[in-house]
Amino acid sequence: MHFLIQKEKGWKATLKPNDEHTFKVKIVKLILAKSTDEAIELLSNYYNVSAPHLKVGMPRQVGKKGACYVSGTKTIHVRNRDKLEDPFIILHEFYHHLRTHGGKHRGTERHANAFAQGFVEAFQTSANYSFRVTRGQGE
Repeated sequence: MHFLIQKEKGWKATLKPNDEHTFKVKIVKLILAKSTDEAIELLSNYYNVSAPHLKVGMPRQVGKKGACYVSGTKTIHVRNRDKLEDPFIILHEFYHHLRTHGGKHRGTERHANAFAQGFVEAFQTSANYSFRVTRGQGE
């Protein structure tokens, strides 16, 4: 199944109504399978934005959070490698990347949580899932 087509100004998703669910499931599966870079590329293409960088290690000023998004460098930082395999955390931080325009963040934590939860719930309601994905700590 193809999710993306090339158009004049970048990539655009071509999803049928039921395919959005399939897309969300695929993203979560990729993250759980340690293919977070591929998941980020697909998400970026789908939402027609540049892909953020992924980095293990947190900026000093952040404190004890598990992850954060730094708009100045367009980077999702995670505390440790295990967080790269946490769909909720990655999707939560991707939402912040998606909602940052001109260096200003235009989203909320509540919306970031709902965005991530939508993907996780799609995965959990799909047939044959064997992982339990819970809301991460410290976003």
